[in-house]
Amino acid sequence: MLKSLNEEKTLVLGILGGGQLAKMLAIDAYKMGIEVAIIENGERSPAGDMTKFEFTGGWNNPSSLEKFIEASDIVTLENEFIDPSILEYIAKFNPVFPTPQTMKLVQDKFTQKTVFKRKRILVPPFAQIDSEEDALLFRERYGFPFVLKTRTLGYDGYGNYTVRNAEDIKIAFEKFTVNGQTRPLMAEQFIEFQKELAVMVARNAHNEIAVYPCVETVQKNHICHIVIAPAEVSKKIARKAQDLAVRCVEAINGIGVFGVELFYTNDGRVLVNEIAPRPHNSGHYTIEACHTSQYENAIRAVLGLPLGSTDMIAPYACMINLLGEREGSGIPVDVSQSLKVAGASLHLYNKKSSRIGRKMGHITALGKTRSDAYSKAKAAADSLVW
Repeated sequence: MLKSLNEEKTLVLGILGGGQLAKMLAIDAYKMGIEVAIIENGERSPAGDMTKFEFTGGWNNPSSLEKFIEASDIVTLENEFIDPSILEYIAKFNPVFPTPQTMKLVQDKFTQKTVFKRKRILVPPFAQIDSEEDALLFRERYGFPFVLKTRTLGYDGYGNYTVRNAEDIKIAFEKFTVNGQTRPLMAEQFIEFQKELAVMVARNAHNEIAVYPCVETVQKNHICHIVIAPAEVSKKIARKAQDLAVRCVEAINGIGVFGVELFYTNDGRVLVNEIAPRPHNSGHYTIEACHTSQYENAIRAVLGLPLGSTDMIAPYACMINLLGEREGSGIPVDVSQSLKVAGASLHLYNKKSSRIGRKMGHITALGKTRSDAYSKAKAAADSLVW
């Protein structure tokens, strides 16, 4: 077993957040002989259920945070929405990866894009938007449609609004104004793309880098729904996407695992959409399909251990996110038919309640061909009864 930093005891990895990403991190941590501490706002989170070190007051609760810090040796996170000042406070006592400095460059999407642009990483044209007049000026330069985004706290399409005419600008500003205060906004040119791509990258403090295959992602209502690995693109495009992803991680001095989303445009370019400083939906397939999952490599990276092989063990893999179809219990009615699909693996997140569009689990299938992997995953997903 690995020892903690200061004592003759098992190392405890603290995870900020208790959702499905923390759950899958915890599963691989336990495989490596590492214990896990979870801090989340509320009891019985998917990851909190797995450990005796569960702190339910959340990181904004000083008492809960102090107990979490005391229980942990090294700290990582499953979401990018934690105030950097909290990360800086934790870092006074325990190493935190990704570092607070990295998170400051990532959390604000305008800052993120500015950093990438300065490093000559190709991104869509963008601008800071402080008023409706700024949005109209952006339209004069780039035309309709364009996308208005909140600079922080946006995910799965939340915080995005596609602007198709002048009236939409007013609607977007109303949407993003709360109690008379408009959230900080940015605009991006609307990109016409052939495919949406993604690449997972792991990097440790020794600047060792492990790059996963370039995959294709398919969105459903702005939520990653289907992932095909590897993407059906040329080797040149796949390498371009991987190279851009590595450059993004290096630009923010990232330590951990990072999901980089990209556009393969209609005119043959590859542009960076955004980076997630944590495990990502587009990397779920790595649990079954790669020698080392994104979760194990995330743990290896934050602990400064050698990174594992990212090679796939099958020619193709398909992951399908299981999105909530109703309000109510998060427990499926029947999984038996899904489990009968040979070659498909079912992951349920143990979320106590379901809502429409909520990520309740995922299915991964391996195959000799792209269609083989997809048909298995779809059959298993369609067989679930909720």
